[in-house]
Amino acid sequence: MAEAPGTHNPLNLPPGIPVPQDDGAARHLAGMTLPDLALPATDGTQVNVSKLKGRTVVYIYPRTGVPGVDPPDGWDMIPGARGCTPQSCGFRDHFAELKALGVAHVFGLSTQDNAYQQEAATRLHLPFPLLSDKKLELTKALKLPTFTAAGMTLLKRMVLVVDGDAITKVFYPVFPPDRSAADVIAWTRATQ
Repeated sequence: MAEAPGTHNPLNLPPGIPVPQDDGAARHLAGMTLPDLALPATDGTQVNVSKLKGRTVVYIYPRTGVPGVDPPDGWDMIPGARGCTPQSCGFRDHFAELKALGVAHVFGLSTQDNAYQQEAATRLHLPFPLLSDKKLELTKALKLPTFTAAGMTLLKRMVLVVDGDAITKVFYPVFPPDRSAADVIAWTRATQ
């Protein structure tokens, strides 16, 4: 059942949203070295993930919604589009557990601009920054899978586990998005 206009609640995952299929668009990422590239973060810094020490988890999502603001037409029927807020909340809720498992850094990443992301980071009380790839620099350098909706180039949902400057694990596709952090935790435990 679709939401009534102006009642969008990005925390809810409606029943019947389509499950994304593995289209092979992320197969090339495991083992890649990250480019030497800094992205603006919601904490006011510039973050170059390739220069960070230890394990970094970067969850990638299309776009966060805003309560009461309708998503683009047909959004719920795009496989993997709906669920960015529940995915972010999952990483927020499991942040301490990820840190206890040795994850040094957690970031969310989208192509939304930093001001838009700041609203979400504040509203959701995220204990980690969101990174903006508005200029698609990281997207192009890594050939991250994208899709277009309402004239926006958006990233397909995935999670990258980075050790040093290399991608060691790729979760793609991610479904359901609210289980994404738990899936990363399960994999981390299984590989320690």
